Amino acid sequence: MALNPFIGLMGVAPAEPGVHSTSPPRYCGGNIDCKELGRGSTLFLPIYVEGALFSIGDGHAAQGGGEVSGTAIECPMDLIDITLTVRDDFKLSRPKALTPAGWIAFGFNEDLNLAASEALNGIVEWIQEMHKVEKAEALALSSAVVDLRVTQIVNGVKGVHAVLPHGAIR
Repeated sequence: MALNPFIGLMGVAPAEPGVHSTSPPRYCGGNIDCKELGRGSTLFLPIYVEGALFSIGDGHAAQGGGEVSGTAIECPMDLIDITLTVRDDFKLSRPKALTPAGWIAFGFNEDLNLAASEALNGIVEWIQEMHKVEKAEALALSSAVVDLRVTQIVNGVKGVHAVLPHGAIR
């Protein structure tokens, strides 16, 4: 088995006041457990509170798609090279990522079908914005080039990510 180290948990504070667990993935990040978020990736998170209150952890040496048994090959990470930047050139309501594989939109819900719908809607909106096309055209393009992948099914809230490979739409 090849190792593919990545951080499973990256998130900012949600908009709602109070104490919140970092365990479930949601609109502000959390325990996303997406193995595509490895070296060379950029995760974009919406910021809802002053200072963002970024959290990071849950090192993985390797994980299968879906993290089906509740754990991956978990590992400590003594050094993580991460850069935090506040961007005001685009607005987000959900996490998105730019990875070596392509653009990723995430969906999180207790219902896997609704999580998949959220991820697909996120990438369709991104295609509309990036390529200046109407929703019907973006959806047709998605059907031809976007991959839906189960991120994880173990944190109560299920995750699906939609991957738009680099160069798939020209």
